[in-house]
Amino acid sequence: MTATPGLGSRHPASPDLLRSVFRRHAAGVAVITARGEHGPVGFTATSLSSVSAEPPLISFGIGTGGSSWPAIARTDHVGVHVLGEHQSDLAATFARSGTDRFGASTRWSEGPEGVPVLDDVLAWLVCRIVGRVPAGDHRIVLAEVMLGDPSGDGRPLLYHQGRFNALRD
Repeated sequence: MTATPGLGSRHPASPDLLRSVFRRHAAGVAVITARGEHGPVGFTATSLSSVSAEPPLISFGIGTGGSSWPAIARTDHVGVHVLGEHQSDLAATFARSGTDRFGASTRWSEGPEGVPVLDDVLAWLVCRIVGRVPAGDHRIVLAEVMLGDPSGDGRPLLYHQGRFNALRD
């Protein structure tokens, strides 16, 4: 049995250490949307998780300093969109600060509960927020699935090593 690489070069806990470790963790890419006071809001998330089947619950993290947080803090419903490998530009748009995320290049429509629903995604859900749990400079949002559509075509978009990627066989 070989020793864990780098065991002799441990690093103290820090934001940089956490970012470095999680750059090595491939994650699916989702966009979370909501109706905001001045129009739709949304952000790219790699923290989407299934929490419970009964009742159907999901979770995601959101930074409290982000532009979408005020709307997510006040709203009752969110849209959750699983992106396909063909949507790296859309993921980048929703990850960038200071851009019009719902501009002409973003195809979407108003869905149930006024939630913005993005077009051409692998799957989408409309969820009712049931909790916001403080977690450092973030909140973990728990939401109950109300309805959705899992029928999009294609393969998922992944985030790994600071870049959007596709699955490889």
